[in-house]
Amino acid sequence: MTASPQRVTMAAIAAAAEVSVPTVSKVLNGRGDVAAETRTRVESALGEMGYARSYRRKTQPARIIDLLCHELSPWAAEIISGASAVALAAKSRIAVTAVSDDAGVDLWLKSLAASRTDGVILVLTELSPPHRNRLAALQVPVVIVDPVGRPDPEVLTIGAANWAGGLAATEHLLRLGHRRVATITGSPAVPCSQARLDGYRAALERAEIDFDPDLVKTGDFHYQSALAAALELLRLPDRPTAIFAASDVQAMGVYEAARQNGLRLPEDLSVVGFDDVPMAQWVSPPLTTLRQPLAEMATLATKTLLAGGTMGLQNRVELATTLIVRSSTQALSRPAARKRSRA
Repeated sequence: MTASPQRVTMAAIAAAAEVSVPTVSKVLNGRGDVAAETRTRVESALGEMGYARSYRRKTQPARIIDLLCHELSPWAAEIISGASAVALAAKSRIAVTAVSDDAGVDLWLKSLAASRTDGVILVLTELSPPHRNRLAALQVPVVIVDPVGRPDPEVLTIGAANWAGGLAATEHLLRLGHRRVATITGSPAVPCSQARLDGYRAALERAEIDFDPDLVKTGDFHYQSALAAALELLRLPDRPTAIFAASDVQAMGVYEAARQNGLRLPEDLSVVGFDDVPMAQWVSPPLTTLRQPLAEMATLATKTLLAGGTMGLQNRVELATTLIVRSSTQALSRPAARKRSRA
């Protein structure tokens, strides 16, 4: 049975981990002069026994929210901008850290343990089990925006209606008469990517169009992967007449692949993205895309933490996506392929 946080002392943690009290103190303060095995034992004991750091004064309003993201992508930039606006209005601050590997997360956790924070927003970031234990030991509220992998069911996660977005993107192209509709997915490890692919498949099923695995290419939400994937698609003997990219950045890769193949957008190829980051309306032609409510996601995450992590929300919140039709899509101008054959 987990001990009450009010009764757990550093001495109790030290006894459970079979280390000295000064060693526990070093771990709590992010010191580097602790052996990895010893640190793991202490972190496990902190998490299991529910140790509450003495600096946490939950009656005080939040002043600093830490935001951790995998990279400073256009998508993450929109989240950061939205979170910062809410924090500024509340006379608080957002501390942003971008990390790309476990070593970076380790350094961030050490810094977090040595300073005051009133909450953490994880943006498209997956923590290893040891890192999750270290974060839990800090006893700070956490909100995850677009989780990677399977998050702790006790942690609030905020995302968009990705399945519905994938469905809407594909149905838009089908309504325009396209039947050779391809898709370039995001990273398979990210749940939102799989949800968008499932929405794509559901739209084909509703239209009674056979699913063609040759029209599905795996990307990673980035430009280069989408460029390579789109070039493969456009080399097919019966190339697609439309491509749904799982992010606006990937849609830019499709634009470049079309240019290299001498194809006009949207006359020869229709393209739909996902996110509606600012550049979607600046490119030529302006991109048809699924707008994620990025500002709303950031607002909700930040307001939840400013309220101490308790707003009476369910542990999973999904906000609606919206189809934004611009000039990168148009009706198919050549005969469509046949529907699914019926035996």
